[in-house]
Amino acid sequence: MLGGLLLSGLLIATACKRNEAKGQSGSGTNTTVRTEDTEREQARFDAERRPEKVVEALGIKPGSKVADVGAGSGLLTVHLARAVRPNGKVVATDIDEGVLELMQQRLQNAGLAEYVERKVVAADTPGLEKGEYDAILLAEVDHYFSDPVMWLKTAAESLKPGGRIVISNRIHHRTKSISAATKAGLKTIIEATPVPTHFIAVFVVPEASK
Repeated sequence: MLGGLLLSGLLIATACKRNEAKGQSGSGTNTTVRTEDTEREQARFDAERRPEKVVEALGIKPGSKVADVGAGSGLLTVHLARAVRPNGKVVATDIDEGVLELMQQRLQNAGLAEYVERKVVAADTPGLEKGEYDAILLAEVDHYFSDPVMWLKTAAESLKPGGRIVISNRIHHRTKSISAATKAGLKTIIEATPVPTHFIAVFVVPEASK
């Protein structure tokens, strides 16, 4: 029953992301209007959330492979794609294929679609290949997991040596997020509050655990 409730919560959250991504354009048929709405939404998000701080925390660069977990409509994904191009890759996951389709439009508008692989995953498993990622980002998503400790343990197996897991979420989730990461055997190396509403925490697998 608990898993079902959490899955429902995830579905509601992704539906909200989808509605936000549509902005004020409604069902509209005017591509220019939709593009303008998307650009305004992106500009507002960038000003309020300072995504460059998330990219900095991830430590990614051209050629990196990074997972954007619960990526939604791609407001952060576009920044990750810019950071890893021209020879890197972003794997953007979500439980909702529809919201990933909205992401595709955003990526195409930004000329970044070729750097992003969209992937539908189950609600409580990372769905990532082992040992392939330089960084894994969880932005406003880890509090939905029914077992965040196990999720993080599994995700850590997908990191390359020296790879990072970065959690960015609202301040009121901070204590639970860091506690889950610690119980999963991860070590906090950086913690910051780049904007008043959100924290960023960077975790690695301790050398003794490898």
